[in-house]
Amino acid sequence: MPIADAMPKLKRKIQFFAVENDQPKTLTPQQIQHFNQKGYIFPLDVFSETEINQHRGYFDQLVEQQLSEGKDAYSINGWHSTHSEIYDLVTDSRILDYLEDLLGSDLICWGTHYFCKLPGDTKQVSWHQDASYWPITPSKTVTVWLAIDDADIGNGAMQVIPQSHLHGQIVFENSRKEEKNVLGQTVKNAEGYGSAPVTFEIKAGQISLHSDLLLHGSAPNQSNRRRCGLTMRFVPPEVKALTGWNGNSIVARGNDGSGHWINQPKPMSKSD
Repeated sequence: MPIADAMPKLKRKIQFFAVENDQPKTLTPQQIQHFNQKGYIFPLDVFSETEINQHRGYFDQLVEQQLSEGKDAYSINGWHSTHSEIYDLVTDSRILDYLEDLLGSDLICWGTHYFCKLPGDTKQVSWHQDASYWPITPSKTVTVWLAIDDADIGNGAMQVIPQSHLHGQIVFENSRKEEKNVLGQTVKNAEGYGSAPVTFEIKAGQISLHSDLLLHGSAPNQSNRRRCGLTMRFVPPEVKALTGWNGNSIVARGNDGSGHWINQPKPMSKSD
């Protein structure tokens, strides 16, 4: 049965808020316009080959430990407040400079999640909107997708539906078991909400940015290569989290004058 609102009892404002910034410092005015019109920007350079190789080695250890404990490759979720290496990523000034042009000088990171598709992974991510899952209002989250591995059509790169972010909340269905969906919602006939799908083929160390209302998904990884990306979720402090979702956040830049968002301190590394 189609569902119009994932959280009908919560008073959420779900609509796209266009960026108003005619003097961006890092992005170009054309990129700002593209974000407003299409709902995303990619690719953007951040980390050098040496830097991303170092973080990939760190992630290799994390996922190996998870698998050895009987968990899956998608289980590393929300670890930015407990692992200093991930904390350092969400507070990296190069990433925050891009975000500041979209969200303003005060930036809250409220969530992170590695989406790691191992070689031959049969799971997919069905078409969905991020904002539909989150008890957060208004819907102003920008997601950073950091490529830990090279991502292309062959190993299940993310795809998006340009302009779909302009429709507000889109009706979805609960995913069927046979979909093998990593998540739990599926939007049918996704291409009817925008133009033809665009594949985010990006190199390790690059990022993409997308609105929390942009329809996106990804196919199974049918290659012999892994495809891992780290999602990082950012909002300006006027956004509010409901049902306790403000407890695992970091004030990544500037400040939160309201005190709504819990500012988790940088965790100690294993060597401290």
